[in-house]
This record gives sequence, C-alpha cells and structure tokens, in this order.
Amino acid sequence: MEHSIRPVKQEDVPFLWEMLYYAAHMAEDGAASLAEARQNPRLSMWVEGWGRKGDRGVIAFDPAGGRKLGAAWVRLQPEGASTGYIDDETPELVIAVLPECGGQGIGSALLAELIEQMRGQAPAIVLTVRDGNPARRLYERHGFVTVDRVTNRLGTLSSKMLLRFR
Repeated sequence: MEHSIRPVKQEDVPFLWEMLYYAAHMAEDGAASLAEARQNPRLSMWVEGWGRKGDRGVIAFDPAGGRKLGAAWVRLQPEGASTGYIDDETPELVIAVLPECGGQGIGSALLAELIEQMRGQAPAIVLTVRDGNPARRLYERHGFVTVDRVTNRLGTLSSKMLLRFR
C-alpha cells in the first residue's frame, strides 16, 4: 500500500489512542474497546497529556485519501512507571499499524523514520515486546538488541530491547 509519513500533530492524539489499543494487543487480552486503554494507568501514560517535552512521533497515511494507517512514537517515562525504563534520557517506543495494513512495510517505514529523527536527540530508544510477538524480528532488523527480560502488565514475559545511538 502506498503511504507517506509525517510528524504527529496535536489533532492526531485520538489516533494515538487507537494505535495504543493495537500496540498493547488489548483485543487479545479481552478488552472490548480502546476506551479501556484510556482507563488503564499502565497504558494511558503513553498518550495522556501528549505534547510534553520529549514527545515525538510519526504517522503513516494514505496520500490519496489521507487515511491514517499507523503510528510510531517515543516518550520519556519516569523511573518505575514502565517495564521499559532505562534512564531519564532514553525514550520508550510505541508502534502499531491498523490490523488490515500489517505486513506491507508500513511499520518498518515508521520505525526507520522515527529512528532517524531520534538520532542525536537521545542516547538510545527502548521498547518492550511480548514473547512470541513476530514484531520482534522487525525491531532486530532495525538494530534493537535484547538487554533484559521483564514481566509485563499481564504477568507474562517480554523482552526489553534497546537501540543505542552512542
């Protein structure tokens, strides 16, 4: 699918909530709506109050119709707030594409663009990915390496992966 990428704007915040729902695999966890992401403090911290210092993201969209297809963003979280925390200077990544847009290179393009934008802005980017999630290969192709194993919000295991810039 043809797509273009642009920076996240304030009016994209509702779309970030939708992408958070997909990134967190909430449907697989029994969540019926994206409203549950807004009510979950372990998830809402990724979008609530968007626009604070360190927030940066990109949106993939269909240039013909403008339909948003996916998003990738980074955000600094305070120590103890998430399982991905490395330090106060390393932002954590969230990425998702609409389910019907998977496997078309959109996630890879989003990740590549965000990585390029973050180079020189942060020492690294960190993410966590659940065991068995095929997206892990995408992260590895972009240079992320596993640095730790953590227990995620569901009590199962995830890999903490880091991409160092320096």
